[in-house]
Amino acid sequence: MTPPGPGGGPAGAPYAGPPPTLRPEPGRFPLSPWPQAAGTAPAPAPVVWPPPPGTPPHDEPQPYLLAMRARDWAWWRPLVGWGLLGVAAVVVGALLGVIGILTGVRPALSLLAATDPVVLLLTNAALAVAVPVVWLAWAVAHGMAAGWSSSVRARLRRRLLPRLVLLATLAAGTALGLSVLLHVTAEDGGSEGPVRSWGWLLVVVLLTTPVRSAAEEYLFRGYLSQTVAGWTGARTSGAVVAAVVSSVLFSLVHLPPDLATFLARFAFGLTASAIVVLTGGLEAAIALHVVTDVLVLLLAGLLGPGVAAAALSGPVPAAIGLAGLGGYVALIAWWRRRAQPETRTPALDLRPPAPELAPAD
Repeated sequence: MTPPGPGGGPAGAPYAGPPPTLRPEPGRFPLSPWPQAAGTAPAPAPVVWPPPPGTPPHDEPQPYLLAMRARDWAWWRPLVGWGLLGVAAVVVGALLGVIGILTGVRPALSLLAATDPVVLLLTNAALAVAVPVVWLAWAVAHGMAAGWSSSVRARLRRRLLPRLVLLATLAAGTALGLSVLLHVTAEDGGSEGPVRSWGWLLVVVLLTTPVRSAAEEYLFRGYLSQTVAGWTGARTSGAVVAAVVSSVLFSLVHLPPDLATFLARFAFGLTASAIVVLTGGLEAAIALHVVTDVLVLLLAGLLGPGVAAAALSGPVPAAIGLAGLGGYVALIAWWRRRAQPETRTPALDLRPPAPELAPAD
């Protein structure tokens, strides 16, 4: 029979609470390990289960350039990805060599030298291979979704592209059009176009050049910049170093014939890097690159590559081009305030809380 009173105590005695235990106060971790019962074997180490599918790979929100810095980040992972890209480059180069031997057609990295539809198609197809290889690098080397190569939302935000293309057309189209207009209206201006096979060139430009331009962004402003920033681990300085390194390599890959052309490509790379930071993804950079390449190729096809090259070279066209790039950055900054695109990755902090230290005596 249970004695009267709360908790089985004497009748009328107040309840004294639960018996004392080693459990700490609410919200506090034990200051010493739990004691082991006598005669029992040590408990096995707890099993660490992976997070469920769909869990964000980051413990803290990260900018686009630090998307590689996930929970299982390791410095060697980007090297594995670049190894895959190197293998792809060797394979593509070998195929281009065979095609060149059999047909005499060789790719041209300079836009103004690729007004032949066959040459342009071969060049665009070779560069477009970079996109699936970058996606493969994310999956194999990093164990992450390929969409992290596109934006902080782990996908290409297609809903942003129409307005970004419109802004890029406004900025780049105005600059290119003004440069060509100044050249054509000059005393020695003229036209030697349109080139032969203009219709086929138009088809190749519109159908394949956007893919080629996007591939360059995935490679330089995407995987290369994310690699450099990931190795630094810093948001501001990492973005600056990544912008400089990627812009230098981007300009060198296009084989600039002189210092002015190198600096123009370098300025384009810095502009693309800046808008990637502003928007949290590649969409704005892809829009600028696509619009610029398509317009330059169309002008070269209509006026002739010699006239287009003359219209786009020199100090005045260079100043107009820089103004166009600056105008695009200003338009993107204005659009960013209105649209407020996501610039940080989603995150879920799964790190175990650090135990509190025992107070000093």
